[in-house]
Amino acid sequence: MNPLKHVAIIMDGNGRWGLKHKSSRNAGHRAGLNTIEMIIKETLKHKIDYLTLYTFSTENWKRPKKEINFLFKLLENFLLKKINLLIKNEIKLKIIGNKKIFTKKLNKLLNESEKKTKNNKKLQINLALNYGSKYEILNALKIINKSNKKITEKNMEKNLYTKNVPDPDILIRTGNTNRLSNFLLWQLAYTEIFFHKKLWPDFKAKDYKQIINKFKSLKRNFGNI
Repeated sequence: MNPLKHVAIIMDGNGRWGLKHKSSRNAGHRAGLNTIEMIIKETLKHKIDYLTLYTFSTENWKRPKKEINFLFKLLENFLLKKINLLIKNEIKLKIIGNKKIFTKKLNKLLNESEKKTKNNKKLQINLALNYGSKYEILNALKIINKSNKKITEKNMEKNLYTKNVPDPDILIRTGNTNRLSNFLLWQLAYTEIFFHKKLWPDFKAKDYKQIINKFKSLKRNFGNI
């Protein structure tokens, strides 16, 4: 049985689900929050230490402004309403990505959420916001060069957003799209990848459990025989 410490998820298909069921992409984003809550509950049940959610990429700024504003309003409401539940369930929240571009109001909320949950130990949720893996890798190289240190694998990992976090054991991408979309390119070197046909709001607890069980029964060689 493979130990499972870290699950990463590309939550794809919200907009398509919304257009299909409610004629609105934003309705899909709202429905996707229910799946996030289910995933958090199941992750706690399985005693997984880390959960990384691809929430908003550096490429997502190309979307219509109304949709972007709606997404960040959803995030703000989620944090305001659920922060006490996160604390109660011993969940630590960590934001990974470039926060400089966000409004003062959102940055304040993100920083407060991290501060309030920083001592929680049961589960760490990494929210990837304005996240792009290429930028993350280049940023790590710049930090290393500035400090006049050698460019080594160890120094790279120390300067990524995910420092002190083990690499994902599993990556799940919903939405019937088979690509990584600039997500955790360094960290996914030996991750088991599961592409799922269901759109994110249709992804259920049984689907998550099936992937976890399949992972646990895999033979993982890491380059060995």
